[in-house]
Amino acid sequence: MDNRVSAGAAANAFERARFTGTASEYFGIWIVNVLLTIVTLGIYSAWAKVRRNRYFYGNTVLLGRSFEYHATGMQIFIGRLIVVAFVIVANILAVIHPLFSLVTTILILIALPWLIVRGLRFNARVTSYRNVRFDFTGSAGGAFVSVMLGSLVAVLSLGLLAPFASRWLNRYIFNNLRYGNRPFQTDPKVSALYGALVIPALMVVLGAVVLSALVAIIVVGIQASESDPLIFMVVSGMYLVVFGLIIIYGLAGLIYRAAVHNIVWSSTRIDGRHVLRSDLSRARYAWIAISNVVVTVLTLGLMRPWAAVRLARYLTEHTAIRIEGEIGEVFTQFEASGTAVGSEYMSMEGLDFGF
Repeated sequence: MDNRVSAGAAANAFERARFTGTASEYFGIWIVNVLLTIVTLGIYSAWAKVRRNRYFYGNTVLLGRSFEYHATGMQIFIGRLIVVAFVIVANILAVIHPLFSLVTTILILIALPWLIVRGLRFNARVTSYRNVRFDFTGSAGGAFVSVMLGSLVAVLSLGLLAPFASRWLNRYIFNNLRYGNRPFQTDPKVSALYGALVIPALMVVLGAVVLSALVAIIVVGIQASESDPLIFMVVSGMYLVVFGLIIIYGLAGLIYRAAVHNIVWSSTRIDGRHVLRSDLSRARYAWIAISNVVVTVLTLGLMRPWAAVRLARYLTEHTAIRIEGEIGEVFTQFEASGTAVGSEYMSMEGLDFGF
């Protein structure tokens, strides 16, 4: 395997990642996590997250080697405990006086960018590949602009500026990501992101037109009839139409997300020369996401492990990397530079606040 991968990488060929986990294996981990979380009234959920991530990271294989997840349950538990304590105190203060509610809301908005950075940095630093840790160097100011302000711009523009928000967000995340001390760089083109928006936008516009037409028909029907059963049927139909359009909007969002994923990952490089690629099928991705939810609901959650493994396998197997140079030499350089900083990661900012 290593010889084949080395030869392929040396020839500048893209090598796909693999996911080696199975639904039956993960079911054993998942059911124990669920039962222990219930028995401990949610306390074990922190350790459940660690077991889950270690399974999925350990079964994600790239160039013959898997990823590793190094967080501990206690780190996650303490972070969650702090967040829960803050929420409890904030609610108590809000009951004492409404003004406190405004103050705590402002404090949350101020703290949110910092919490987002802490979450991204923690998740990067507890992840390693070939004994080299990842890192995240973004600032709270960058998180405010790319995450919070970008989301606000996308919403207020009714999605018309969503490609700019997507670009801000992904540039912030990837351009501040490090593998050892080697940077990631991405520069997705706005024109490509707007191209990704065309089909979802048409779906949303068509849905809005259909909704407007049906609402007009319903209003005319109600005005022309005083029959209670007919009115009941019309109103029930209206609710069904709205529900159907919500599904269409959700489907449009999934299609846009898959397209953006492809564009961003395929424009990303590591250390300026090693190229990533993603080639998700938008229709297939949407189908997997929606059918996973349906199957999980219909089986009262018992098929959740199957759904999680199914999605992870699809995402992983449609991700590839092209290494420029001989893989042994490249990763020897990565390991030499990454080891120097890797040992410091767990002693810095070692709590996960869930953001």
